[in-house]
Amino acid sequence: MGDSDWRPFIYGGLASIVAEFGTFPIDTTKTRLQIQGQKIDPRHVELRYTGMVDCFVKTSQQEGIKALYCGIWPAVLRQATYGTIKFGTYYSLKQALAARRADGGSKEHLPTNTFCAAFAGGLSSAIANPTDVLKVRMQVGDEKRNLVRGFAEMYRAEGARGLWRGVGPTSQRAALIAAVELPVYDACKRRLTPPLGDAPLNHLLSSLLASLGSAVASTPLDVVRTRLMNQRKTKDGAVDSGVRIYRGTMDCFVQTVRNEGFLALYKGFVPTWLRMGPWNIIFFISYEQLKRLY
Repeated sequence: MGDSDWRPFIYGGLASIVAEFGTFPIDTTKTRLQIQGQKIDPRHVELRYTGMVDCFVKTSQQEGIKALYCGIWPAVLRQATYGTIKFGTYYSLKQALAARRADGGSKEHLPTNTFCAAFAGGLSSAIANPTDVLKVRMQVGDEKRNLVRGFAEMYRAEGARGLWRGVGPTSQRAALIAAVELPVYDACKRRLTPPLGDAPLNHLLSSLLASLGSAVASTPLDVVRTRLMNQRKTKDGAVDSGVRIYRGTMDCFVQTVRNEGFLALYKGFVPTWLRMGPWNIIFFISYEQLKRLY
């Protein structure tokens, strides 16, 4: 494998980390909004926040600005793993399959791009799942230890299954986001290149359109995976007193809609989109600039 084959992996990881630092406080508000209002969990039954801005203000006032960045290090570790594998696999696999087509890859092929994106998103998310679990718990305020101690305690109390809690909906969400986001970005960028050129404005508009589609498609799964990741079950099957445990993805879907209504699946949609928009803008512009450097 030549040196150039590694460029999508390196650029994807670096651009993902830059984007994560720039948008993490929005992700914290999204996570806290998705956790609240659960009828089966006494810890989070109260509706503490009325929306993204209210969550941002109350968290800053009550816990300090630093609380908005609680969980940043597992998030950075996640992007170093997830972002590197996801974008590197997508662009490398897409290029390899394009070379095998009759047209030699001269034209974009939507089914191929969608498959490559979904495969890359699901695979990378499953591998990086432990970092996501710790990030969610730190953002909610349930985990106060540092990165290493957090992982060690989670493994000690809950075993390997605790590290991969919620991996099903997490992988499904990541595959869905990637299947919408990456092909849409590539298609929009190609359509906008004649009038705008391969310029930052093109990258900005393409990433905004891609983020809107992925936010609409993925928010219900994001709510489910956040709630599954936040619940705790020790290796011997014990749970906190008064807390019921979701049995899986479908049970969480059903319980959420039954107890809180269908719109509960779109809790945190505004911060989700507002985060995806800037995140994608920062990522794709960084990625495109890194491509030009080497």
